[in-house]
Amino acid sequence: MSRHVAIVTDSTAYLPPQAMERHRIVSVPLTVVLGHRALEEGTEISARSVAQALQKRKPVTTSRPAPEMFAAAYRAAAAAGADGIVSLHLSAEFSGTYDAAVLAAKDAPVPVRVVDSGMVAMALGFCALAAAETAESGGDLDETVAAAEKRAEGTAAYFYVDTLDYLRRGGRIGAAQALFGSALAVKPLLQLDGGRIELREKVRTASKAIARLEEIVVERAGAGAVDIAVHHLAAEERAAALAERLRERVPGLAELYVSEVGAVIGAHTGPGLLGAVVAPR
Repeated sequence: MSRHVAIVTDSTAYLPPQAMERHRIVSVPLTVVLGHRALEEGTEISARSVAQALQKRKPVTTSRPAPEMFAAAYRAAAAAGADGIVSLHLSAEFSGTYDAAVLAAKDAPVPVRVVDSGMVAMALGFCALAAAETAESGGDLDETVAAAEKRAEGTAAYFYVDTLDYLRRGGRIGAAQALFGSALAVKPLLQLDGGRIELREKVRTASKAIARLEEIVVERAGAGAVDIAVHHLAAEERAAALAERLRERVPGLAELYVSEVGAVIGAHTGPGLLGAVVAPR
């Protein structure tokens, strides 16, 4: 390992494999429980399998990694030459992943700084990339953590779901509970706020909700340099169309990623998810 600070994240960052390999970012997988089978996200179960299970109303739950999985990742990083580790994870409001990493960090062979990004998906992924780039340029633990936290502060994530039912079942929607009484009559636009999922707006139809999502992203992106990620679950055509429109409308666009979310996030949002992450540089 050429740098002194190693970067560890979790499987909900949904970073492109090429980016993870290029920056030597290690990902610890969360678990999806499908029926009575516990499967690791990213290697043993796909988002499409989760979508199909949800459509058939099969029970799907998720769980954090065991602390030992983080401990093994920290030991491997130290053995590869790291003298410090920054471990970046999805919002602690969503999962016990952060807590598992904190437990493992106590006995790690090198100092580990565990960071609750308050984010998920590529909102977390962009933080991991910022940390990796800082570490590669010689940044120490404090500088690497600061780079990740700065990226998180400027990053916004918005998403549309066909139904709130999956988020309701998993207890992930926070203040959006106020929507339940009229959930069938509206299409909700949601956002990450303070590490929680909150209601942004209520829109009457899916097409209007997606158009409004596009407008919000364009407004947030502004004219400066910005990276964007478009996520979906079983909505590939919608995602491709949104990405193409954003390419045309965001003047400062640097990188644009388009990907299907993984099994863990898919289990809580359901098929039809369309989201966008905006991360100013």
